[in-house]
Amino acid sequence: MGTDGARALLERAATLTLQTGNLLNWGCLRKKCPATPGEEVRDCIQKTLTEWSSKIGQDLNQEILEVLECTVAQAIEKINPEERDELKVSAKLFIVGSNSSSIRDAVGLACSALGVAQLDSVIIAPPPVEDGTSLSLEYLQPYWQELENLVQNKKIVAIGTSDLDKTLLEQLYVWAQVKPSSNQVNLASCCVMPPDLTAFAKQFDIQLLTHNDPKELLCEASFQEVLQESIQSTKAHKWIPLWLLRYSVIVKSRGIIKSKGYIMQAKRNAS
Repeated sequence: MGTDGARALLERAATLTLQTGNLLNWGCLRKKCPATPGEEVRDCIQKTLTEWSSKIGQDLNQEILEVLECTVAQAIEKINPEERDELKVSAKLFIVGSNSSSIRDAVGLACSALGVAQLDSVIIAPPPVEDGTSLSLEYLQPYWQELENLVQNKKIVAIGTSDLDKTLLEQLYVWAQVKPSSNQVNLASCCVMPPDLTAFAKQFDIQLLTHNDPKELLCEASFQEVLQESIQSTKAHKWIPLWLLRYSVIVKSRGIIKSKGYIMQAKRNAS
C-alpha cells in the first residue's frame, strides 16, 4: 500500500526535497560499485524513493504537504559539533531546471541536513545553457553573485568552479569580489591539464582538481523515469528536477571520507 500513499502525496505536493543521507550507511550500495557518477545518482534516488514510499501509511486523507520531504531516516547522519573542526565539508552543486536563486536553498538544506552552520567549500558545475549557446561570464555572473552572498553571510568558506577554460576562469577571477579558490577539470575531455590553465591557476593560487562527472549528472527524463519506476506514478512527467547537491565529509587529518550523500529538489508543473 506504500506506493499508493506515496503516489497520492506526490500528486498533491508542489515541491519534492529528497535526501539520501549518508551512503556509507547503505549496505546495498557498498556491495555494488556503480560504474559511473550518473548511475550512482540514479541508484540513490531510486532506493531513497522506494524505501520512503514503503513507509508511507495507508491513510490517503493524511495531511497534504506543499513540500514533500523524502528521506530514509536511518541513513540521516548529522555531524557531532565536537568533531566539526576535524572535518572538511565539501559540496558540488548541479543546477538542472532552475536559476541562481536555488543556490541559497541548496546550501541551506545541506547545512541543515548535516547539522552545520557553514560548508567549507562549494563548487558549482556549469549551469545548463541552451543548445548552440556557450557558457559566458555574463551567464555565470548571477550564479557567482549568489555564491558570494553566501560567503559574505558565512554560509560557505570557499567557492570554486568546474570545467572553465583559462579564458573564462580569468574573466571570472578579474570580475569576482570573492575569487574562485578551485577549478575542476574533467579528465575525460583532456588527459593532461592545459598548460595555459595550469600557469594561470599557479599564478593566482587556484587549486586545479579533477573530476569524472558527465555534463548532465541528472537530466529531466532520467529523474522522471526513476520516479515512474519507484512510485509507479503516471504523472511522473510533471516533475522537473531543479538542482542536485552532492556532499562529502572528510576527516582532515586522515583524508578518509566519513560521510557522502545527495540532496535534490524537484517541482511539479501544475499544468
